[in-house]
Amino acid sequence: MTRFRPTRVEVDLEAIRHNVRALKPEASELMAVVKANGYGHGDVAVARAALEAGATWLGVALVEEGAGLREAGIDAPILVLSELPPGSEREALARDLTPSLYSEVGLARLVEAAGERRVGVHVKVDTGMHRVGVFPPEEAPAFAERVAGAGLVVEGLWTHFARSEEDEATTKEQLSRFLDVGDEVRRRGISPRYLDAANSGATILHPEAHLDRVRAGIAIYGLEPGPGVGASLDLRPALAWRSAVTMVRRLPAGEAVSYGHRYRLERPSTLATVPVGYADGYVRLLSSRADVLIRGRRCRVAGSVTMDQLLADCGDLEVEPGDEVTLIGRQGDEVVSAEELARLSGTICYEVVTRIGERVPREHTG
Repeated sequence: MTRFRPTRVEVDLEAIRHNVRALKPEASELMAVVKANGYGHGDVAVARAALEAGATWLGVALVEEGAGLREAGIDAPILVLSELPPGSEREALARDLTPSLYSEVGLARLVEAAGERRVGVHVKVDTGMHRVGVFPPEEAPAFAERVAGAGLVVEGLWTHFARSEEDEATTKEQLSRFLDVGDEVRRRGISPRYLDAANSGATILHPEAHLDRVRAGIAIYGLEPGPGVGASLDLRPALAWRSAVTMVRRLPAGEAVSYGHRYRLERPSTLATVPVGYADGYVRLLSSRADVLIRGRRCRVAGSVTMDQLLADCGDLEVEPGDEVTLIGRQGDEVVSAEELARLSGTICYEVVTRIGERVPREHTG
């Protein structure tokens, strides 16, 4: 379908490759997590770039996400990071997706769907995140025995850190619990190929957690798991969000603009209309707080972000329809980062990039 609106996301795949190479430990494999449409970057293109750069596994949240990668011709191992939903087991196995397991009901459903197949699974252990996983962790070895006894192959054990980007003591405690589980599983005669604990924060800050495989998500996109985490690796943000000015008008001091008239001009100013709004994922919390870049200058979002458009206060800057507008990314010497928008809207950069809507096309370069 022809695209007429100038609003788009640009994704630099060479930045993805650079980040994967920078993150991959010398002695461990790397799983590139491409759930949520590659954190808003486009999962198929990101997956291919990550594999080209040395990733050996992909991680998804949904069976549907894994199936989409298979339909695109990607044949690398894919781990579904949550237990398979009821009724999805046969589809997942037919697509050669690797299941996570952590409950008795999940085990029973998978055994039924597998039949005589020797399916490889990864047992998830809850070492302190308390979201999903075998808990308490001391019960994981016995669960792994039941998995193996049911005819499945315990290919991996994995866990997830709650605070790896900000708290060393908590992370070390979780890692110690996980390693104890791994030791006990091996004592029981089960030899998982993969022990996997390190998310992006731990991949960067805790080399002792690298084990057999690291599981990098936000960092492969060049975004920080926490403030300043990854600065030493020269991670490169892969995503830029751009649009263009569609209308320009000059207004006198004192005029109020947009819904609710919550933004009043303190001086005569040029207002630029930009065709992007909260329906695209540019949230209303950024109203009158965020800046966009036009002609290399910061221009404040003026008043309420509306569903399909926003206004930018350009002051005395000479602006014309068609001028490029950068919502996230670099323009000239100025940069608006996803982390900056996250701070202004009281969230994290993960949410900023993943909420960019489907009606914003992704254009991949590199």
